[in-house]
Amino acid sequence: MSELINNSEKRKEMLKHMILELHSGQAPEQVKKRLTELLQYIPYDDVVEVEQELIAEGLPVEEVLRLCDVHTDVLEGRIDTSGAAKVPEGHPVDLFMQENRALEAEAKELGVLFDQIPELKQADLPKWLVGVHGKLNNLMDVDKHYLRKEYLLFPFLETHGITGPPKVMWGKHDETREFLKAAIDAVSNHEALTLDELPLVVEGAVKPAVKAVLDMIMKEEEILLPMSMDTLTDEEWYQVDQQTPEYGFCLIDPEVEWTPENVETNPVTYGVDNSIRLPTGAFNVDELAALFTVLPIDLTFVDKDDKVKFFSHGPNRVFARNRAILGRDVRMCHPPGSVHIVDQIVNDFKSGKENSAAFWIQFKERFIYIEYFAMRGKEDEYLGTVEFTQDLTKLRQLEGEQRLLNYSK
Repeated sequence: MSELINNSEKRKEMLKHMILELHSGQAPEQVKKRLTELLQYIPYDDVVEVEQELIAEGLPVEEVLRLCDVHTDVLEGRIDTSGAAKVPEGHPVDLFMQENRALEAEAKELGVLFDQIPELKQADLPKWLVGVHGKLNNLMDVDKHYLRKEYLLFPFLETHGITGPPKVMWGKHDETREFLKAAIDAVSNHEALTLDELPLVVEGAVKPAVKAVLDMIMKEEEILLPMSMDTLTDEEWYQVDQQTPEYGFCLIDPEVEWTPENVETNPVTYGVDNSIRLPTGAFNVDELAALFTVLPIDLTFVDKDDKVKFFSHGPNRVFARNRAILGRDVRMCHPPGSVHIVDQIVNDFKSGKENSAAFWIQFKERFIYIEYFAMRGKEDEYLGTVEFTQDLTKLRQLEGEQRLLNYSK
């Protein structure tokens, strides 16, 4: 028996045989009992290789998908991840795991709500359903977690020849999404649902959705993520990391930024659609140009060398600008009588003495507010100055409230 336990090929052979037995209709409990008797633990990479081999040998992906929950239940608690690589803080895998903890917390809070069911009165049911609905909406945030796996992680696994497990897991993602949608629909009619109908809704829709989310966490952390850590290079993980904000984070706001060693990094990076990646999201060039056009403010940016580098060009600019000013020293863009003020603002911003300066003036019968802000980098270094100009004439005339939709100009 010790030879069987310590021999990788024998282990995989047994695991494959077990999955095929499940495929033929063998009772899962009987299979699990035999597996437990012969093997104490199964390395995570053996599970991946067996799934890959079964698909390569002709077992349809749909059938592996159908058996996935069954053989996961059989393997639960028997997968050995002790040999997995350590995950650095802020690494994409660390973020996946942080999100899993947040999902588990939402599931736990749903469990608290389930415990309240025996004491519920009909009058309390609408409020209770609202609480369940909110928690299910939070769990639905897992869609972003799954999208990052599907569009960022799986393609790299496939380039390394690992195609079977991603296909199976993508199918489970879609199942989980459907479970969550069905659960949300089932509890949406807060006022009409009765206490008599509640058990069917909870047992038939809500709990299966929660179980699907939690089962996927187990599959990720015991199989997919350790295998991915073994497979992808730091360069590939950095590409995953840089594109991650395009899809968003699930229930968390990361606090630590991962910087790989021995990988050339670029603070301004580009996403899959050539969008400009920023710490809190991304724009493609057309979107970015449209943003500066539609904002009801005028912006002008002067870089750390005092050169005008950018200005927005909306349809109602307060002060006219043209591209001839780009690259000019900011002092050359002001009347001689105000250059000393420009100098003082720039010098105070550069020294760190001040961070903003505000002015307001009457200009062509309009009330204009102008403010200058020092722009600083991660190390508090001076990056330049942005001029912010806004016509406040109409805003100063507002009174009372407007709570109803009104498109009038």
